[in-house]
Formats: sequence, structure tokens, C-alpha cells
Amino acid sequence: MRNLKYKILLALFIISLISSFVLSIASQASTEFCDVNGDTGCSTVYNSQYSQIFGIKNCHIGVVVFFVLSILTYFQIRKPTRQKKEIINYSVIMGFVVAVYFLYLQQFVLLEYCRYCLIVDFSMVFSFGVVFWKWGK
Repeated sequence: MRNLKYKILLALFIISLISSFVLSIASQASTEFCDVNGDTGCSTVYNSQYSQIFGIKNCHIGVVVFFVLSILTYFQIRKPTRQKKEIINYSVIMGFVVAVYFLYLQQFVLLEYCRYCLIVDFSMVFSFGVVFWKWGK
């Protein structure tokens, strides 16, 4: 049961990794890839000034971050250590803050939504809840 927390986190990180990867593929092809039924929210969010940090697309950063977190969480399940636990916890806290910021931007600044971005953002919100869940207490 103690590994349940990390199994849930691993699933959420993999979901976020896949969503980030889809957005990365969309950047190589066309942002119309993620716009379904004429919904332009994805393109609006993807091409906004908030879609990159230091010239690197957020989705590319997401692929790297969620890949590393997935591997780290897998090894935490296999052989738990305090150091890996702390890295995961602090990463989730930082990810939660970034996710809330991106949700704010989509809701109040851009007034558009990207479904893949929402998957990543809500996965981080759920991850935050999992990290601070009082397991077994």
C-alpha cells in the first residue's frame, strides 16, 4: 500500500509525458494537429507568448521533466530512498505552482484552452493532492 502513492504519481507523470509529447509532435507538424472540430484554443495557447521559456517550448520542457520524473518515480517504487522522495515531492510542488499559473493564463488572459495543456495541468494538480494525501493516518 505504501507504493500506491508512487504508482498513482507514475501514472499521472506518464499521462503528462504523453500529452507533452503530443504537443511536441504538433510543433513539428502543425498546431492544427491538436485542434479538433475547428476548435482553435490549442493553437491560440500553443502560439501565445507564454508558450515558451528562454526560447524553449513548454511542451519540450514537459517531455524532459515528465520523462525524468517517471524514471525517478519508477525507481522510487523499486527501491525507495528519502532523497528520491524529496526530489519527487519538491518537483510536484513546483509543477503545481506552474500548472496553476498556466491554468490562470488560459482562463483569464488567453481566454482559450488547449486540451493537452489542460491534461498536463490537471495531472499536476492531482499529483499535488496525492503528494499531500495523508496515507495511512
